[in-house]
Amino acid sequence: MHVLNGKWKANLIWNIHSGIKRPGELHRRLSQASRRLLDTQLKELTEIGILSKKILEQKPLKVEYELTELGKSLLPVFEVTARWGEAHRYLLEPAEATV
Repeated sequence: MHVLNGKWKANLIWNIHSGIKRPGELHRRLSQASRRLLDTQLKELTEIGILSKKILEQKPLKVEYELTELGKSLLPVFEVTARWGEAHRYLLEPAEATV
């Protein structure tokens, strides 16, 4: 649970898995989160070994994130969780609206 502790970590992992690799694209996709918070969580995921960070040597410098093998091993957990959420959507959506 420590690995995914953070409101945006699961979203970051899923978006990177879905093909969004650049920080700016991630910030646009997850616009409800501050850029600083997303950068912090990207750094934490990289330090844990879930993501790898590639710096492309060009002008201007570009950064891309990718899932490591360890990060890819989390994908089945996300898929099971998504199926659970879909199966219980009718219970979860009304409760989520009151939060």
